Amino acid sequence: ERVAGSEASVLITGESGVGKEVMARHLHKKSKRASKPFVSVNCAAIPENLLESELFGHEKGAFTGAVARRIGKFEEADGGTLLLDEISEMDVRLQAKLLRALQEREIDRVGGSKPVKVNIRVIATSNRDLKQAVRDGDFREDLLFRLNVVNLAVPPLRDRPEDALALAEHFLKKYAKANGVEHRPLSEAAKAQITARDWPGNVRELENA
Repeated sequence: ERVAGSEASVLITGESGVGKEVMARHLHKKSKRASKPFVSVNCAAIPENLLESELFGHEKGAFTGAVARRIGKFEEADGGTLLLDEISEMDVRLQAKLLRALQEREIDRVGGSKPVKVNIRVIATSNRDLKQAVRDGDFREDLLFRLNVVNLAVPPLRDRPEDALALAEHFLKKYAKANGVEHRPLSEAAKAQITARDWPGNVRELENA
């Protein structure tokens, strides 16, 4: 909550399922940009050849199938927050274009002739060690510095058993309401099982359980 009001880029790190995107949405909600868009892009889910157009948009005729101009996620997020989910999966060539966009606060649409100004705050997430990715040559060090102004490291659920109980109660209420059934509190035996379990899938696994 202390960092939410700042304009600094935030890198949220942690294992899969710890709630990195939930944390990113909370940062946006508590920021000065809360009334503006929150736009999320999963860098791991979009094929490399489409990600550039997805992020920066394209002009009509920029490539086969580009039948009309398309606004990218950077422009969609103008005034608000752009979440780059699983940034570690981004191709190194595209990382260079992203770095320029973050430094200049302007983007080039694919096939475009003039840059477009954008006013956004960037939050990125990664479940990989980006410092190791830099050493391996898979991630640009200058981009890591630009993104990692503030690092929010979200610990795995096994390291915070008291959170596991609070989250379990939250999900019980949420799904009792969604399914139109009476809320039933956790028994002592159930609580003991929840706090003793490792939860390799973290909050996502707990929610499904």
